[in-house]
Amino acid sequence: MHHPITNNDFTTIIPFIHTKHLLSLLTLLFAAVMVKKLTKSGATGAEAPTITPPSTFTDGILPKLIVFDLDYTLWPFWVDTHVTPPLKASSSHDSAKDRFGESFAFYNEVPEILHSLRARGIKVGAASRTSAPDLGKEMLKILHIGDEEGKKRKAIDYFDHLEIYPGSKITHFTKLQKATGLRFEDMLFFDDEARNRNVETLGVTMYLVRDGVSKQEIDNGVKEWRKRHGHYIGGR
Repeated sequence: MHHPITNNDFTTIIPFIHTKHLLSLLTLLFAAVMVKKLTKSGATGAEAPTITPPSTFTDGILPKLIVFDLDYTLWPFWVDTHVTPPLKASSSHDSAKDRFGESFAFYNEVPEILHSLRARGIKVGAASRTSAPDLGKEMLKILHIGDEEGKKRKAIDYFDHLEIYPGSKITHFTKLQKATGLRFEDMLFFDDEARNRNVETLGVTMYLVRDGVSKQEIDNGVKEWRKRHGHYIGGR
């Protein structure tokens, strides 16, 4: 038998409808707030990049000191020729602009390489014969390197020793040896100019790079150093 709807029925149904819609609205609001929080915290995928070291950093013995030239080794320019001061850092400090608005930065994999060297406990040096040593050092201060947590430090802080001035690199390495107390045979040098192979008369291993330092070039250099000194994968 059909029963007509009374006022009492409305007073029972309406609060139920209101409550149901209110719960749905609160659920949507909660979800929106959580998405906003996750976005701010980076939990949606905007995390600091993973840093992958060169493969040789985990498969055998390594040099105690790795030294880099600057121009066309760590960065694709001559700092004393192509760069006109003053320099201005980009907002992210991953590049710098000179007086004419030209932009300058490291080769792509250099920041990860320098970070990996520091994490591995390997001493890092620079040996450059540039005629603009102050500008070279300023560039190293302006360009910053990030870690796995997204924290950035000046690139110059990743270097234990700096020998940046004109002249034969025999002089640079003689000073590096005195400063570190290490044997020349424990040093690996990356440079883009074949004439600087003269440092090998000291016992240093030099690896010639053609298009800037990369992880592959680091691996090639380390393998050459191991070969010369009788070290093999997993060896001592």
